[in-house]
Amino acid sequence: MLTYPHFNPIALQLGPLKIHWYGIMYLIGFASAWGLGVWRSKKPHSPLSATQVGDVIFYGALGVVIGGRVGYMLFYNFSYFIHAPWVIFEIWDGGMSFHGGLLGVIVATWLYAKKHKLNIFDVTDFMAPMVPIGLGAGRMGNFINGELWGRVTTSPIGMVFPGGGPHPRYPSQLIEFSLEGVLLFIILWCVSIKPRPKMVISALFLVFYGLFRFTAEFFRQPDPQLGFIAFGWLTQGQLLSLPMILLGLIILIYRYFNPTKGA
Repeated sequence: MLTYPHFNPIALQLGPLKIHWYGIMYLIGFASAWGLGVWRSKKPHSPLSATQVGDVIFYGALGVVIGGRVGYMLFYNFSYFIHAPWVIFEIWDGGMSFHGGLLGVIVATWLYAKKHKLNIFDVTDFMAPMVPIGLGAGRMGNFINGELWGRVTTSPIGMVFPGGGPHPRYPSQLIEFSLEGVLLFIILWCVSIKPRPKMVISALFLVFYGLFRFTAEFFRQPDPQLGFIAFGWLTQGQLLSLPMILLGLIILIYRYFNPTKGA
């Protein structure tokens, strides 16, 4: 059994001001994506300039926060939201949904692309390889906070989490960090080194994130207010990942049969 390192979730406190590691992880994720995006923008045939990379990330950050919060209330805590809709503004109590954040980012990116007369898939194909950096940083933030732990296990990688009861649990945050952060980044980065047909990199992001999230959910403790939603094993995260996988596969099949259309 592994020992959970007991982190102080507050990295720095200046009087009443508290700076949490979770917020720092988000900052690291956005800053790293920006730096890598600016570097890529200097490559030949880049659809975005360095300035536009910063603008897209700003739009994306708004989409993550707004979409993530709205998505959490709709997908994971709808009954509570209906009875107390004002809780949607209580972001300090936690509760963010990746799938909601993804929808928020898609809307924000579409608005940006429309405003600047860009093709949305040129933007998403360019930005997709940087997204896993933020995802990985977010999962490390979850681990530092000792939240979103895994299911009870007798595996040697089990940990006893504060607030998670006396039994060892999978460090599902680290599993998701490895899959959604590290492995997804490697796949998308390697694929994006050479020019690809439009929409392909975006589609691969949908497919592989969906597959990795679906897999990681088998190790993660289901949300207590929902539990398993079907078959005694299906979680909300898995259900929300299925449309991602399906849409990504449809796009890939479409591009396979129409490799030059819209390119």
